[in-house]
Amino acid sequence: MDLIEVHRLRYGRPAYHMTIIAQFFGILAILLLLVWLLHYREGIDIESDNPFRIFNVHPFLMFFGFIFLSGQAMMAYKTVKADRPVRKYVHMLLHLVALCLGIVGLHAVFKFHNKKHIPHLGSVHSWIGIGTFSLFCLQWLFGLTMFLFPRVSSETRVMAAPWHITGGRVLLFMAICTALTGLMEKATFLEQKLQNEARLINFLGLAILLFGIAVDLSISLSHYI
Repeated sequence: MDLIEVHRLRYGRPAYHMTIIAQFFGILAILLLLVWLLHYREGIDIESDNPFRIFNVHPFLMFFGFIFLSGQAMMAYKTVKADRPVRKYVHMLLHLVALCLGIVGLHAVFKFHNKKHIPHLGSVHSWIGIGTFSLFCLQWLFGLTMFLFPRVSSETRVMAAPWHITGGRVLLFMAICTALTGLMEKATFLEQKLQNEARLINFLGLAILLFGIAVDLSISLSHYI
């Protein structure tokens, strides 16, 4: 057995297991999010006359549409056994869908603020969120021009790849930080009688964090395969 095969056996199985764990926590977070928004928060409807239903589009799309799909895009490129061009296109397409759904999610919260006459961008949650989304857009454009339709030399792409990979991982955790600060804001305003909802929010935040950690470990271990 050569050294490459030893590496594959050593890192391939843990990487596969971490991908499964990431999927578990991602789906768990989606389910907890739906229970929270549909059972406790009146539902999800961006065209509703109820401003709180409009707001609920924001947390749903910013996790499922943005964080979850971004994590899927990262794992699709690093952990799926397919031809590299296929993995690149799937990676970029999933990130594009995440970007589009993220725009709708941001639109929902601004629409909610307008209806409730709440000032925009008044919290650290919103500052980190806008910064993360802006950098995400730049990261996607950078990847598109540098790797998918490259007009630069191979040497430049090789030099840019570590920055692109590291930037993607940093943005994933910035997005998770944004989600957790947003959940903390909501939990802070809950009355004592709503402690069941507060506990649900805590478990949701924990599931989101564990999803991000599992995604990062999955793609890190896959680097050595």
